[in-house]
Amino acid sequence: MRTIVIAAALALAAGLPVMAQDKQTAIANFVGPDGKQAGRAVLTEAKTGVLIELDVSGLPVNRWVAFHIHENDRCDHRHGFESAGGHFNPTKAEHGLLAANGPHAGDMPNQYVDQYGKLRAQVFNSMVTLNGQNGIRGRTLMIHAESDDYRSQPVGGAGKRLACAVIE
Repeated sequence: MRTIVIAAALALAAGLPVMAQDKQTAIANFVGPDGKQAGRAVLTEAKTGVLIELDVSGLPVNRWVAFHIHENDRCDHRHGFESAGGHFNPTKAEHGLLAANGPHAGDMPNQYVDQYGKLRAQVFNSMVTLNGQNGIRGRTLMIHAESDDYRSQPVGGAGKRLACAVIE
């Protein structure tokens, strides 16, 4: 019970909706390259996918950045978040929303970081669920330093990994 109360207080402080975590919701706490908390995401499963609500700080200002789902359940900042593995790709599709044989389940649109280094967004991914065959619970959300070009393999030129969050 105490964990739920603390999670609700953190969500309120971040301006995110408060809801009890169950099989249809998940939380992901972002850490930055220094290992410190950088924000959070609240994920809600819908009938045809997952809504991801983001609130992340400490990012490069005034720029588009890539946002992906990665395959592993680790965010080790000491090694540039390489522990998160590659993009979540259960169908072995090409990377990129504009690729001829893509996209794969981990591909999502670029997101804009404001003049204060803050990213607030709502992203819907119709290729995933929280649990099951295309489930992302236990995987990671990743924000990269550059924008995704939506075509080149294997990661669209997204650049360095800046913020990582395990989906719990």
